[in-house]
Amino acid sequence: MVRQIRKAAVLGSGVMGSGIAAHLANIGIPTYIFDIVPRELSEDEKKQGLSLEDKAVRNRLSRTSIQNLLKQKPAPLTSKSNLALIEAGNFEDDIEKLGSVDWIIEVVVENLHVKKEIFAKVDQYRKQGSIISSNTSGISVEAMAKGRSSDFQRNFLGTHFFNPPRYLKLLEIIPTKMTDPEVILFMKQFGEDVLGKGVVEAKDTPNFIANRIGTYGLLVTVQEMLKEGLSIGEVDSITGPMIGRPKSATFRTLDVVGLDTFAHVARNVYEQVAGKEKEVFQIPDFVNNMVEREWLGSKSGQGFYLKKGKEILELNPKTLEYIPRKKLKTPSTEMSKQAKGFSNKMKALVYADDRAGQLLWKIITPVLTYSAALLGEIADDIVAIDQAMKWGFGWTHGPFETWDAIGLEKSVTKLEQEGVHVPEWIKEMLRNGFTHFYKENEQGEMLYFHHGEYKLVIENPKVIDLKKMKKQKGVIKKNSGAALIDIGDDVALLEFTSPNNAIGLDIIQMINYSIEEVEANYKGLVIGNQGKNFCVGANIALMLMEAQDDNIFELDMVITQFQKAMLKIKYSSKPVVAAPFNMALGGGAEVCLPAARIQASSETYMGLVEAGVGLIPGGGGAKELYYKTLTSLPKGVEVDLQKVVNKVFEMVATAKVSSSGEEARENNFLNLVDGISVNPDHLIYDAKQVVLALHDQGYRAPVKEKIPVVGESGYATLLLGAESMRLTGYLSEHDMVIAKKLAFVLAGGKVPFGTEVDEQYLLNLEKEAFLSLISMTKSQQRMQHMLLKGKPLSN
Repeated sequence: MVRQIRKAAVLGSGVMGSGIAAHLANIGIPTYIFDIVPRELSEDEKKQGLSLEDKAVRNRLSRTSIQNLLKQKPAPLTSKSNLALIEAGNFEDDIEKLGSVDWIIEVVVENLHVKKEIFAKVDQYRKQGSIISSNTSGISVEAMAKGRSSDFQRNFLGTHFFNPPRYLKLLEIIPTKMTDPEVILFMKQFGEDVLGKGVVEAKDTPNFIANRIGTYGLLVTVQEMLKEGLSIGEVDSITGPMIGRPKSATFRTLDVVGLDTFAHVARNVYEQVAGKEKEVFQIPDFVNNMVEREWLGSKSGQGFYLKKGKEILELNPKTLEYIPRKKLKTPSTEMSKQAKGFSNKMKALVYADDRAGQLLWKIITPVLTYSAALLGEIADDIVAIDQAMKWGFGWTHGPFETWDAIGLEKSVTKLEQEGVHVPEWIKEMLRNGFTHFYKENEQGEMLYFHHGEYKLVIENPKVIDLKKMKKQKGVIKKNSGAALIDIGDDVALLEFTSPNNAIGLDIIQMINYSIEEVEANYKGLVIGNQGKNFCVGANIALMLMEAQDDNIFELDMVITQFQKAMLKIKYSSKPVVAAPFNMALGGGAEVCLPAARIQASSETYMGLVEAGVGLIPGGGGAKELYYKTLTSLPKGVEVDLQKVVNKVFEMVATAKVSSSGEEARENNFLNLVDGISVNPDHLIYDAKQVVLALHDQGYRAPVKEKIPVVGESGYATLLLGAESMRLTGYLSEHDMVIAKKLAFVLAGGKVPFGTEVDEQYLLNLEKEAFLSLISMTKSQQRMQHMLLKGKPLSN
């Protein structure tokens, strides 16, 4: 049976339900969202003279939920236009529409009786073969399916998204004993390839994998904090990035999740387990007190933290009063900062005999032993548990990877000396000479320990690991800022490796070398990497240093070289595909714009942001965005040059950054032939396929064309717009200086309207304006402020 999900329905329009509907709309799937029919009119409906029979009233809950998607932050939608794919409905009038959908996702209240009532209706109206799933975070999936038809049961499973669905990677799939294996396989593939998720198969146990272990770890931390007399701020200062956890650490994470949600998840396990495990899941009295007071965290304005003016205060759990935030600084925390690599950092912390080391040992090792004790109960292998914690809770290393990092033998010896129970399979593993949960083979492939042997970690073939590629195929050439890698099938990849992937002469040199090498020996080139961001722009520190030393000649040379490298990308005889993700700012965007194609991640935040540091793009970015906007217009349509240049001018002058790959397309950084990858792990693979397709189609470099500009009259129009922005307070005096320089470049200088100019002419204007601005004190102040504070200065 060939399955497709062309249309879906979400049952329940709360935050989670609407978030799932938004994610489906983001990937182009039309989706119904249903909720109950209100029993009373709202005051606004009474004023409008509506009755309980009016459709607007009957669909109020789902309709309001859909409209709220436009207000939520972070934004659930990758483009506001996606809202058109979501249709409101209710369980009474629209239930028959379930017969037209391929996937039905239940997201109603966490009550088994309510869910079973809903599924009884679903079973009546769904079509045979349609998939039904529950987004429950803890209720038994088996129990929900009882009493339903055999076709329902074969096509039913749990699909547990993490909130917010657009951003959090984990999707736990929980089959029942009756679920058709073909359905499980399809949903795994659909989850990865279409939904863009990291999919983990979990057992039907309380809270499944991530919430079970994550909640356990959070509660252990709270309990140890109370025992050791540490403060909330002190604990958070050492339980974040220092140990491979998110910046939100422990208590800020709980504030974001919401204490009511956290308490519900904890109670769910508490009611279903016994003994020492039950004790851990007992919520501390002060947390219950906070829930009663509705100090629920971010959504209520206060929780473990309270923002008062510019100061952030922490809660004293004994008095429930807010006090100045504290941090814990010990010899081990300082040693950890100096250590290189996760393993060395962790060893410096957990084996230290100071307050930080003692606390971290007591909160990390219980999570490791608990995860090991649950193996087989919540998941079949250690890989599933590690992936669930990384993808659901944002850990850089899962429990078993962390255990490898601190040393399995050494830690087990210490735990047994302390009288801690270590699961028997771990001790047997060590007795048999297996001292690591994971190891690499000679090909750079990862193996994991499973039932007395090492097995290969199976990955989706669309996941290209650049570290593994370098081990398998070596590096063609590298320098201090970049490396050229063979990624197979006669395709090369240029990887930026400088700090923050900032562009300097080293990267420019590697761009030139890469194009020449690819033109001679490869089918094409991907420009991409697997760092934190694609590229945050040029190396501001080096540029500022040269500017302050009045080395304008040196800066002129660098800009000239950068411009030439961008033209090499554009006019390469072999296709060049840029693969941006996360931040692709300034020079990072300039590298993408001249490429034959862009294959962007769905989460791509792209913009020419140079105005924020007192400059304009210097590598051809303004010219290329203007040209791309012009050429994206349909053929045969009369082009309004002024309208085009106005849009590009506003985009660059205000340093606008897209909030997604879709918005980057709307802003003309991408055009209709450029692609967007929903799964970030597939980005390099997708970009490689584009290179191969272009090559197979007989790719030819673009022909150099002259570009029409608006000239002096258009320049005057741009200045009028900028002046009105200045008068309304949107632009400062120095913003106005930058705007004038940018307007002159985009207008094409002192030429008549409609004059066609060549690229080099515009590049010369761009460089001249860039060098003029970087010489100004106020621009240098902006650059200095960005380097020191990490945010723009308005001066």
